[in-house]
Amino acid sequence: MQDSPGEQAQREPAPSAEWRACIRARLLGTQPRHAPEDWRIPGLSHADSQGYRSLFPAEPIAAAVLVPLVERPAGLTVLLTQRASQLKNHAGQISFPGGQIEAEDASPLAAALREAREEIGLDERFVTLAGYLPDHILLSGFRVTPVVAFVQPGFELLLDSEEVADTFEVPLSHVFEPLNHRARKRRFGRGHADIDVWDIPYGERNIWGATAGMLVNLYKLCEPAE
Repeated sequence: MQDSPGEQAQREPAPSAEWRACIRARLLGTQPRHAPEDWRIPGLSHADSQGYRSLFPAEPIAAAVLVPLVERPAGLTVLLTQRASQLKNHAGQISFPGGQIEAEDASPLAAALREAREEIGLDERFVTLAGYLPDHILLSGFRVTPVVAFVQPGFELLLDSEEVADTFEVPLSHVFEPLNHRARKRRFGRGHADIDVWDIPYGERNIWGATAGMLVNLYKLCEPAE
């Protein structure tokens, strides 16, 4: 008995080259947008995010992360870090390289590249900008600009053990498989708002929180039309 077209589509994810072309096309020419009306909660659509504006921090701290898509021969992977357990913010979580935008940073791109160099030793010579996702607002007090980039293989990493415990790569095909996107409710704010947050399990690891939400939004940007 043959699979239905729907089952075939589910079992045969888009080749990595197609995802790469889609990401390049959808992010081409994008620029950082910092206005509150453009902010998104990780994993939510623009419209759904704006429905929670009353929960947005009044003066969020500007930050940037690098979303590194490594161009491996077998297909694109996402390079992620496991934060050190002693950090004040988001200790032990899986995250992108990144952090607060400093006064000397000329742009979110400059901040993301600096943080990636400081945290994991990623040399910017291997990094090519693809574009920017809309700013994501973290209800913990940060406004994060995701800087999406393609990374050529051949780099060597040198981890700052004070900030990063480990790095690993996840196939983009796994991240972009909707069956791996697990939604759950989390309660925020004085109004006790229940907001969808996301988990993307991968082996013994669980990508969750803002990192998972940003990856879900990147997928939705390239989601195949039904």
